[in-house]
Amino acid sequence: MSIPFPFSAIAGQEQMKLALLIAAIDSTVGGVLVFGDRGTGKSTAVRALASLLPEMDALIGCQYHADPASPCPPQAGCAACAAAASGAVAVTHRMPVPVIDLPLGATEDRVVGALNLEHVLTSGEKVFDPGLLARAHRGFLYIDEVNLLDDHLVDVLLDVAASGENIVERDGISIRHPARFVLVGSGNPEEGELRPQLLDRFGLSVEVKTPDDIKTRVDIVRRRDTFDRDPAGFAGVWLAKDALIREQIVAARGRLANVDVPDKALERATTLCLEVGTDGLRGELTMIRAARALAALEGDREVGDQQLRAVAPMVLGHRLRRNPLDEASATVRVERAVSELFGHSGERHVV
Repeated sequence: MSIPFPFSAIAGQEQMKLALLIAAIDSTVGGVLVFGDRGTGKSTAVRALASLLPEMDALIGCQYHADPASPCPPQAGCAACAAAASGAVAVTHRMPVPVIDLPLGATEDRVVGALNLEHVLTSGEKVFDPGLLARAHRGFLYIDEVNLLDDHLVDVLLDVAASGENIVERDGISIRHPARFVLVGSGNPEEGELRPQLLDRFGLSVEVKTPDDIKTRVDIVRRRDTFDRDPAGFAGVWLAKDALIREQIVAARGRLANVDVPDKALERATTLCLEVGTDGLRGELTMIRAARALAALEGDREVGDQQLRAVAPMVLGHRLRRNPLDEASATVRVERAVSELFGHSGERHVV
């Protein structure tokens, strides 16, 4: 098994790392989209997050690794969950949080699941073979080059992301299983735009650029070269820092429900969304959830201006309508509105 590059060793790209941590703390934020230049650590950061996350409890024998406190519904056809629901003693185990890659060339059967033909031929019984959506349940589904994803798979993702479950009715089988995951996508905007319907499903969006200062670039190259020559040794050096971030994630999840969102914060979020002209109310909802997760990460008891101004560019940058009278980029427009509403202040983040 290959050793992933340590999350804490990723130099620069603080916005990207912060967005991933927010999504790891509160999955209801709605996922992360990372767009930018090639070779800027997008895939590295996502895969590093997988080894960073604390393990989760799951029912043994459940092919959807269900939470013991929330077994699969009967429509999922899961024998382990059916036994647990009937009162049998649930046998659980600890497992890593799944981070599943969805390759661009994947077929719909591989993504949503299909009839296991080999089992049919050998035993005559119809058995459902779960797909990538089932494997990603309670974890992360990562799509590199998400802007190049086939339209029919985009439609599937939109349906599952909206409902939190995957419905398969084909070849004489009828399965409805839970599929709640954090969607993480990365890509290069020069290779094509993302469909607006899928773009809106991402709670946070971050633009990454190639560092333009010598010190940062030298640091990145030195760390990568050291890791490539001795992955185990390099990972060992950063083990304590990764463990500290893992503890911060666990602590933030525990504090999340007790973080207060005062009316002032709600009014600030709404005012900012009105100022930049976002459609619908998803912008405000996502901003409050992301700000609450950041407050929990920083150990604050309530959401304030500091958290709102930190998450606003991530939340609103990909939700703006095109303004023919303003040629500035979406990020610049959001940052300008943030400065006008909140003024200038120093940032304070854990990571």
